[in-house]
Amino acid sequence: MSLTTSIQDAGAVILVDNAGLPGFATEHGFALWVEADGMRLLFDTGQGGVLSANARRAGVRLALLDHLVLSHGHYDHTGGLEEVLHQSHNCMLHCHPGAVSPRYAIRNHDVRSVQMPREVMTVLDRFPQEQLHWVQRPVLLNKAVGLTGPIARKTVFEGSSGPFFLDQSGHRPDLFDDDLALWIRTDRGLVVCVGCAHAGLINTLMQAQRQNDGMRIYAVIGGFHLVNADRSRIDLTVQALQRFAPDLIVPCHCTGADAVAALRQAFGDRCRPGAAGMTFQLTGAAS
Repeated sequence: MSLTTSIQDAGAVILVDNAGLPGFATEHGFALWVEADGMRLLFDTGQGGVLSANARRAGVRLALLDHLVLSHGHYDHTGGLEEVLHQSHNCMLHCHPGAVSPRYAIRNHDVRSVQMPREVMTVLDRFPQEQLHWVQRPVLLNKAVGLTGPIARKTVFEGSSGPFFLDQSGHRPDLFDDDLALWIRTDRGLVVCVGCAHAGLINTLMQAQRQNDGMRIYAVIGGFHLVNADRSRIDLTVQALQRFAPDLIVPCHCTGADAVAALRQAFGDRCRPGAAGMTFQLTGAAS
């Protein structure tokens, strides 16, 4: 996908995260509000318990939403879908067909469902089909905002994302074929937004660059899912990220304390751990 234009006006605010600024509620989940060149977009919805209240606190009107994107089908990214669609009737909804698959986390023989809540799937069944877009390839939302589509696995160190399976017996590993990311082409460079980066953070950044003629990565925001990663994978991720040399790194949600510490040591002030209520100006002169 070759683009020759970038937007001059874009900003974002984290609406759901495990951490929060004073006055913002928290939960295990992620949601990011993006305004880009007049387009209003919500990337994930958290579990649904704090999204609306945090949106009001941040001055975000969910009713004005143009596009809703689900990064993948876990409950902590899709649970607020019903509430969002109750407020916004005309938005376009984007997700991979695999987002509605049954999914389980299995640890020490403890089986826990982590799939999209059933009530949310019921809402999807009733949602106008002309507003529902099943994402199975790269998608352009406007002149300089797009979705990666399914992410190719290229790195050798970004393997399993954790003890996730498509069946309760643990015989079918969840490969997260539905995992996708959002990218924004700005005058500073490429901003990449990830939900959990189950396909691997570096795989995701490489794919976003391939779809944008190798444009430099200016910023990456979201969950990096390194919370259960060993030290070797964290170090390899940090080393690879250093080669991209982003100006802004905002680890959220599932990144994990050890990974955040490694990122802060490597990138200093360029790493700003995320929290609900944090806002970002993504265009204009770099600060």
